[in-house]
Order: sequence, then C-alpha cells, then structure tokens
Amino acid sequence: MKARRKRYKLAALIHDPGIAMHPAAEHSPLGKSSEYIATYTPSLLFPIPRAAKWAELGLTAQTLPYQGVDFWNCYELSWLLPSGKPVVAIGEFSIPAESPNIIESKSFKLYLNSLNQTAFASVEQLKTTLEQDLSAAAGKPVGVRIRSLAAIEEEGVAALPGMCIDDLDISVSSYDRPQPELLRCDESRIAEESVHSHLLKSNCPVTSQPDWGSVVVEYRGAALDHSSLLAYIVSFRQHSDFHEQCVERIFLDLQRLLKPEKLTVYARYVRRGGLDINPYRSTETLAVDNRRLARQ
Repeated sequence: MKARRKRYKLAALIHDPGIAMHPAAEHSPLGKSSEYIATYTPSLLFPIPRAAKWAELGLTAQTLPYQGVDFWNCYELSWLLPSGKPVVAIGEFSIPAESPNIIESKSFKLYLNSLNQTAFASVEQLKTTLEQDLSAAAGKPVGVRIRSLAAIEEEGVAALPGMCIDDLDISVSSYDRPQPELLRCDESRIAEESVHSHLLKSNCPVTSQPDWGSVVVEYRGAALDHSSLLAYIVSFRQHSDFHEQCVERIFLDLQRLLKPEKLTVYARYVRRGGLDINPYRSTETLAVDNRRLARQ
C-alpha cells in the first residue's frame, strides 16, 4: 500500500508522569555504582517478574495474545582457555516472551563480565553454564549460541523488511506517553504488508537513559494509515518503560485497531553496555532474523 502524505498533529496532553518503576527494579544494580567481578558469579543475575508489566496492559501469563522471544546479543563475551589464553566471541541469547521473568540488563552485563577471568574446558561447557544460569533467572529455558567473529562478519548487516515510513510528513508536539488514539486504518480495505521505522525511542524506567530502536510491523488486516503509525511510534519518545513492554504495547494497540488475521511487531534496539535487546511478538510461528542492523 502506498503511504499517503498526511499531516498528523499529536494532541497536547496533560503531563503524564509515565509508568511507575517496577518495585523489583529499584533493588537491581541498574543506575547504581557496582563492583565489577571478574570470576564466575551467577548470583549477579537479577530477575524482574513480567507479571506487573503484563497487568498494566491487561494481560496475565495465561492470556498472552502472542508468542515471541527476546533476543539479547552480547558483543563483549570473553573467557579463558585452560591454558590461560583469552577467547572472544559473540553471544546470542533467546529468552521466551512467556517466561515469568526478564533479566535486568546491568545484572546481565555484570554476570557476563564475571566470565572474563574464568577458564572453561570447552565452548560447550561455557554454553551449558550460560543455559543453566540464564534459564534459572528467566524461569524458562533460554537458548544460547556462541558465535565466532568470522561468522558474524560473513552475515553482514541486515535491513528491515518492507517500506520505511520515516520520510512521511507528520507534525509532533507531545511525546509524554504512547498515544494509540492517533492510529488510523481503513476498515473497508484489507492489506498485507510490512512497514518499518527507525524513529522509535523510549527511556529506561530506572535511569531515564534513552533507548534508541527500530521497529517493523507486519500484518494482514484493515489497511493501516502509515502516517498515523509514524506519529504513534514517535509518541513513545519520552515514555519510560522496558524494551519488552514497549513492543507488547505496540502489538496490543495495533491488534485492537486492525483486528488482524496475523500480526508481528519486532523491535531492534541499539546496544548499551555491550548488549542489545530485540523483542519479537507475533501471532505466527516464530521465524526471526537476528542479524544486527546498521545502528547496532
């Protein structure tokens, strides 16, 4: 569907203080000075239950309208061989979207750093250790891939599917909260398409640091107005929430509007502290491309 160039004005709002910080996050290492431990310490991992954030969206573990995965990519993975020689690699971790917990990002980084001066007999031993520790923290089996730099270089940089909507002409005046009321569709037409934007930004609910990302929407349903989608994505700009909940909110708002036969929302966030987080939510069987984008 060709996007129409139509101006959307984001309505002025009474200031919304945003989503409250999850109580568990207040006790996490995020935003605090931390000692960097260089020997294997699995107790550094800090799980945060998803239930409270699901409840904000009207969901429970039993009523999730999607399946999905959170891909975490680690660019600072290193350990020692039995000889004492260091090794570096890229770690790819897939956490099920229905897992009871997310893993707080700074604790994840601290845990991975604790491997730096730890010797493993083989890559397989390291992989097994990571699977056991991360699965225990998430509350569901976590997939682990340890990849060579050569393999990543051979893959190259990916591009998101479909049309980029970032050049559409919109007018923006408010960014304090996601505004699903901006979304528009043509219920008289059924569309099947992929569109994407690189203008997604939200803020960490603990540190208020910016989280920059790109998001792709794939669906079959009532034809979505592209300008309204872009205005909606931009409305997240000062919103405070975790990556995973931002994607789930986008998925639910589009599902309510479009009543789609199928829907996928996939965001790829810029890395911070050597980690990037890439939540994927879909009504369809998982088929996810985890190659990095140019900004990652």
